[in-house]
Amino acid sequence: MGVLDIVPAGVLTGDNVRKLFDYAKENKFAIPAINVTSSSTANAVLEAARDIKAPIILQVSQGGSAYYAGKGLANDNQQASILGAVAAAHHIRTVAKAYGVPVVLHSDHCAHKLLQWFDGMLAADEAYFKEHQEPLFSSHMLDLSEESKEENIATCVKYFKRMAPLGIWLEMEIGITGGEEDGVDNTGVDNASLYTQPEDIYDVHAALSAISPNFSIAAAFGNVHGVYKPGNVKLQPDLLGKHQAYSSQKLGGKSEKPLYLVFHGGSGSTKEEIRTAVGNGVVKMNVDTDTQFAYLAGIRDFVFKKKDYLLTQVGNPEGADKPNKKFYDPRVWVREGEKTLSARVKEACSDLGNISECRNEFDRLSVIDLNIVRRPPVKKAPVEP
Repeated sequence: MGVLDIVPAGVLTGDNVRKLFDYAKENKFAIPAINVTSSSTANAVLEAARDIKAPIILQVSQGGSAYYAGKGLANDNQQASILGAVAAAHHIRTVAKAYGVPVVLHSDHCAHKLLQWFDGMLAADEAYFKEHQEPLFSSHMLDLSEESKEENIATCVKYFKRMAPLGIWLEMEIGITGGEEDGVDNTGVDNASLYTQPEDIYDVHAALSAISPNFSIAAAFGNVHGVYKPGNVKLQPDLLGKHQAYSSQKLGGKSEKPLYLVFHGGSGSTKEEIRTAVGNGVVKMNVDTDTQFAYLAGIRDFVFKKKDYLLTQVGNPEGADKPNKKFYDPRVWVREGEKTLSARVKEACSDLGNISECRNEFDRLSVIDLNIVRRPPVKKAPVEP
């Protein structure tokens, strides 16, 4: 039995999101969540998921949403971020089903200062629900980890009461993810804030489960956004097992792993750290820094390889009157970035055990191309356009 026996292809909402995460927990894999900033990056992520027959999560950040709408637009009241997030959601909804895999459409970190962006997306969900009986997005994240625990939980409860009737999954964060990403700078936080306590996790669960079971918790276990040198960050994914055990005991032991957990700051993590996190109930891992670099790598290598064909519109090593349009056409060099991004997404899926989940008895994936560019790539001659 594969995941398509549990949920359909295309964008999931409501209980289908929980069914997907339940299936992931039961089968001991997690799903990477890839930040997308354009139709090009979104399509490349979907292509990777299709190729390895894996469910996938596409997510937009506040800054990435503004970029999706266009950097030339004002964003003083989050209007560009709202517009871009909605545009991304409609694009992904339009094409997702054609790729034949389940897709979770998610919005990433929303700090207290960005709640205007969250409100705009939620209004779009409500408008979409009136017409289609489901929300525009699958899920949204509230990151109020910089606030007090009491305020964090109270604000999540307030929003979740509005989201749950629409069938929107809530992801919340308690404990801080270090580093800097998308304008949110936590590089100077106290190290103790990077490790969430089991009692805090249970308090979140108790408050939110009274509304709906459709929520997940990003618990801090030393996580840091961005790339870092080995040894500079001490991840403790074994703490997640302690969170599960504590909540299980408080809930009467009916489930060994009652929590849906999320791994933030996943770029640069070792495969062993990832395996431990997944074994402790992580169902979603964010991957952004590595996929940004991967998208660049294909374009960079193409430009280096073909630079003599990119200096002028006419004239190259093959002759002074030879046209160069087939080299500078954006569909050529952007496609090279899509290829390397897609390959990196496949690697993330492989690390998380998320391969061939959309299969049946007559459709098995036998070979996976994981020739990935994570560090500076091995030189390979690109395919001629």
